[in-house]
Amino acid sequence: MKKIAILYQAKLPPIKDGIQKPLKLGGYSDSGADIACELKKNNVQIVTPKINPDLNNDFDWVFPDTKEGIHDALKKGADVIWLNTILYKNHIIEKFFDRDIQFIGQIPSQVDINDDKYVTNELLRKNKIPIPNTNLISAENLTDYTLDIDFPIVVKPIRGRGSQGVSLAKNRKELDKKLNELFSNKKYGNKVYVEQFLSGQEVTITVMPSGNYLIDNQEIVFDKPWTLPAIKRFNHKNGIAPYNGTVAVMKNSLVLTDNELNSKKIKKVYSHCIKAAGLINIKAPIRIDCRANNHGDYFLFDLNMKPNMTGPSRPHRENQDSLTLLAAKKIGWNYVDLLKNILNQAWKASPKHGGKES
Repeated sequence: MKKIAILYQAKLPPIKDGIQKPLKLGGYSDSGADIACELKKNNVQIVTPKINPDLNNDFDWVFPDTKEGIHDALKKGADVIWLNTILYKNHIIEKFFDRDIQFIGQIPSQVDINDDKYVTNELLRKNKIPIPNTNLISAENLTDYTLDIDFPIVVKPIRGRGSQGVSLAKNRKELDKKLNELFSNKKYGNKVYVEQFLSGQEVTITVMPSGNYLIDNQEIVFDKPWTLPAIKRFNHKNGIAPYNGTVAVMKNSLVLTDNELNSKKIKKVYSHCIKAAGLINIKAPIRIDCRANNHGDYFLFDLNMKPNMTGPSRPHRENQDSLTLLAAKKIGWNYVDLLKNILNQAWKASPKHGGKES
């Protein structure tokens, strides 16, 4: 039987091209502990740092994504490593890719490319997938930048996390103020991504990788990526969905009605999301945020390579359904069903994916 260890992010990722991706407080140890606890409750073998992990201590359940942390997990018998962390090219996990173990998560070098919003959206644009009009603004030309987008404009970090650091500017004065704020604290690096604000409905779509899945007690084989039902986002603050660390997604998110799910507009955006997932060779779920214009046509505006996987596995976490779990419930999955189906897509690395253990 597989023995699974969950990793969390122990440190900031390296700066890439002057851009910094921020560190979440706790490094996703909360969702990692949710995953580990839920699997353990359902008789899946979990390896943990502590023999008897405390339900209230996230770090009792998860290992740091360091050389020492991974060695500790393997020493304790893990043969599956769940990469519940931020990945990037030359992440230490690549040094373990020659081991006879499996992984859950994305290929680090692929994440390194696609965590860059501008690069990813340009890839989508070139492949005729609709995205909003965009511009890049650097700290160097803060007093002399040009725009080809009409206000209002969404301002966001290039390598952000959820809606952290994202804001809406209604005019040039507001934009200048927000740019100065982002560049002055140096939290996100020396470039900022700005895009056309779309006034229509926002939805979040989880795309699952190809593979074998159990749905309604039947095994279904998907030979390409596929989508869970779309989730509608509401109760925005200044046009932006609030960060889920501030407002639980259960308070501002709801699966679409059956009529909405069967609409041509939603089916069309599903096809765009599936195409996008295929372009970047996903190995685990991704989450794509989409928003409609005033004609109801959807545009993809944020592709998240590591969707949140929180869940109600512990008494103090009962309101922590993730957007992906809300969508999974629509097809009859509970939290452990979702996790087991993700676990079934575990993969082994090929030589091209990384180096060798030193």
